[in-house]
Amino acid sequence: MDLEKLMQANLDLVFGERDPTRRIAAIRRIYDQNAELHEPQRSARGHEAISQAVADVLEHLPPDFVFTATRPASGHNGVGRLQWQAGPPGGPAAVTGTDVAHVEGGLIRALHVFLDQPDT
Repeated sequence: MDLEKLMQANLDLVFGERDPTRRIAAIRRIYDQNAELHEPQRSARGHEAISQAVADVLEHLPPDFVFTATRPASGHNGVGRLQWQAGPPGGPAAVTGTDVAHVEGGLIRALHVFLDQPDT
């Protein structure tokens, strides 16, 4: 899987999936078995822990929120970056951020999630 497809699959099939069975199946396809997820408030390691961390994020968002890439992923030498936004479909972005992934053997080995600071 190329970097663009991998990063987009993570956004759509992991962070965009509220069903835990479908989400863990996607994580098993696109994350290394011992992958790490680093979010601003916590880190998780392994498929089940990553799935739970994503579930915890989604629990605090309205059910109609969607994650959308704001431009294609970019990267090289096993490191990819994808900028995204989340909010109601067709509505204004409630949160924006960037995912930075370390990829080995076509799988995400580590994902760092950076949230943008709101304009004041």
